[in-house]
Amino acid sequence: MSYETIEIKKEGAIDWLTLNRPERLNVMNPLMCDELQDYFGRLQFNHAVRVVILRGAGRAFCGGYDLKDAAGVSAGPVPGMRFQRQVSEIYLRMHRAPQPIICLAHGATTGGGFAFALASDVTIATPDVKMNVAMVKVGLTGCDVGISYFLPRAVGRSVAAELMMTGRFIDAKRALGLGLISEIVEPEALESCGRALANDMLKTSPLGLRLTKEGLRLAIDAGGLEAAVALEDRGQILCASAGFFDEGIAAFMEQRQAEYSDD
Repeated sequence: MSYETIEIKKEGAIDWLTLNRPERLNVMNPLMCDELQDYFGRLQFNHAVRVVILRGAGRAFCGGYDLKDAAGVSAGPVPGMRFQRQVSEIYLRMHRAPQPIICLAHGATTGGGFAFALASDVTIATPDVKMNVAMVKVGLTGCDVGISYFLPRAVGRSVAAELMMTGRFIDAKRALGLGLISEIVEPEALESCGRALANDMLKTSPLGLRLTKEGLRLAIDAGGLEAAVALEDRGQILCASAGFFDEGIAAFMEQRQAEYSDD
């Protein structure tokens, strides 16, 4: 597909998805929302793409939603809800996507940009990253675009309440300590670090990787340990029955890279 506000670069089984409005700190507008919805919606049955790396062009990752294009949120209950879901649906589709999403965050990662980092599976950030729940600072609630779901699960109730009720910024060091990001790397190493992580993911079996993302997503909301284990058991037997376990053991014994089929 041809997009105007995002750029897709294909590198084997990796898609590099770049938010591409650098002159506006990659803030979202209605067109970007439509394009991101389209991209993430297509991933469900796109088995050629196994990992997505999400990044922002220019000096920031994403500064949230473009306030110059945000009048729809105040247009009344019916059009306002439609406007709101145009944004929030992006994060739902990210969460549903079977591919792991690696977020490379730098500079402003605020509001909807912070939600991108939260909705991703792994986030790596530069020392200059600044994250916050920006919505609460402009008269709205801190419960927006999945943040009330993702944030307390990542950092616990107390810290989530602090951030969502104040809009306070947190820096890379605190984000790492809270477990919001996996690693802090210098800007010049951000791309190579993301690629290395994606390549490690690609060494796994395609089905195993998809089931790992799905299993982790469902286990977070599981009613208890027994529900999570039942799901894990099914995933393991599906992978083993497909021959991936035999190939993985053989590759380990022969000290070679495993070759997994996705057919």
